[in-house]
Amino acid sequence: MPELPEVETTKRGIAPFVVGETVAKIIIRERQLRWPIPGTLKKQLTHELIRKLDRRAKYLLFYTESGCMLLHLGMSGSLRILDKDMPLTKHDHVDFVFESGRTLRFRDPRKFGSILWTKDDPHQHKLIAHLGPEPLHDAFDTDYLYQKSRKRSQAVKTFIMDSRVVVGVGNIYANEALFMAGINPRQKAGKVSKARYEKLVTAIKQVLASAIKKGGTTLRDFINGEGKPGYFRNELNVYDRAGEQCVNCEKTIKIIRLGQRSTFYCSSCQK
Repeated sequence: MPELPEVETTKRGIAPFVVGETVAKIIIRERQLRWPIPGTLKKQLTHELIRKLDRRAKYLLFYTESGCMLLHLGMSGSLRILDKDMPLTKHDHVDFVFESGRTLRFRDPRKFGSILWTKDDPHQHKLIAHLGPEPLHDAFDTDYLYQKSRKRSQAVKTFIMDSRVVVGVGNIYANEALFMAGINPRQKAGKVSKARYEKLVTAIKQVLASAIKKGGTTLRDFINGEGKPGYFRNELNVYDRAGEQCVNCEKTIKIIRLGQRSTFYCSSCQK
């Protein structure tokens, strides 16, 4: 599933080919995604200039003069910039054809992504308004996370994966950040000290920034906007390494289930 670094990588990859372009036509081959593509999307977006491309959590926001398209990659979606005559492949559901002749193609094998439209501020959309701060923004700091954690009895891993607390800390990066901070993922969030949350906030920012720099993490079928895989997987310390030696102490990496997600950690390094 594309997580925040993969979505940010996609945004950066397609932005130079999208911003400043005018939509000439939209070709919809499959309307039934997670939610049906609005029947009015063609009328609303065709002939519109893409003024800005932004990201909020894992939503890509395409701003025009009359509104904003919200696009989510879902579990297996990808966006590619292609020449208009590029042959179709299976699961190519939507083409946004620009006046320049380039095409932004949305592919989604599992059809769990979404394409929506709003005339209002997208940050106030019902799918976005409740979300926590961006992990790489200044609003996400030690004081914020520590105060948010007080009286929380849930495991610290599921706590930092809660998008109402902070967005974009998916399973891969939660595992890696907790390892970097030396915190056992099963520790109750409300019992973690402020000093340890300071390490965790730093680790989350470092892990996500590094993943973005490396183009994301390729697990299954993620590709970025240029059709290239991410390379952060080569730097994973614990995720998907159950039974292997810890890179720090050479003890065996363990795997458990937390919040119905596979959780990898070193019992020696993470207390």
